[in-house]
Amino acid sequence: MSVIGSVDSLWRYPVKSMRGEQCSEFFVGFAGVYGDRLFALQSSAAPKGFPYLTGRNLNELLLYHPEFKHPLKAAKPGNLEEAERLAPGLNLSPAFADSEDLAMTVETPSGQTYAIDDPALIEVLEAQLKGKHSLTLVRSERSMTDCRPLSLFSIQTADQLSDEVGIKIDQRRFRANVYLDLKSNLGFQEDALVGKTVQVGPRAVVAILERDPRCAMITYDPDSAETNADVLRQVNQAHEGMAGVYAAVLVEGMVREGDEVTLLS
Repeated sequence: MSVIGSVDSLWRYPVKSMRGEQCSEFFVGFAGVYGDRLFALQSSAAPKGFPYLTGRNLNELLLYHPEFKHPLKAAKPGNLEEAERLAPGLNLSPAFADSEDLAMTVETPSGQTYAIDDPALIEVLEAQLKGKHSLTLVRSERSMTDCRPLSLFSIQTADQLSDEVGIKIDQRRFRANVYLDLKSNLGFQEDALVGKTVQVGPRAVVAILERDPRCAMITYDPDSAETNADVLRQVNQAHEGMAGVYAAVLVEGMVREGDEVTLLS
């Protein structure tokens, strides 16, 4: 075993394609990060294989700000301590909270605030889409990620892309869950972890499965939603369209900012 870095920051995205929130800690489970991509908006105009509204359809969606009404209850499963006291090897998945514990509001870019299930929020979004999409709110206890349950991205990769593109690239463009500070000055070192097993913090263990193929989402500035096509162009031309890695969770557990990241095998 060897320590290869640490956790720089942790992020989850309570509503798919809306603004993310930075967390000092969160629970990483088999189904993904607790509270991550908990809600999504299905669109009548989206392909059946990927039926969700995203920033690719409406850039401004990234500026909508979800917030849990009960942040302490939304941070981790309520029975986590009891679950972790079970004998080692009994990876009992902790109980998911009820709907009220995970209730949230959404603030629009204009400053209006709605409950996530308020039909008026749907009306606001459909008006922005000029009637081209009919939207339906969906909720899932499994994180509605595009691919794997967990995404990781090194801050060194963001720095290297900044140098390559010639602008400061905010790492939040890549909408990862775990941003890593690796013991290297070079970017894209997380690629070498594909096929390996990594422990993050004192308990969570993940298998790094594949590199993360990128799309137009990384062209949008997370604070303004303005587009810079050079970011995706550089990733496509210099890095085979990949940046960051996807992982599956082998052992559930809490992860915190500053936790050590250890290569197990």
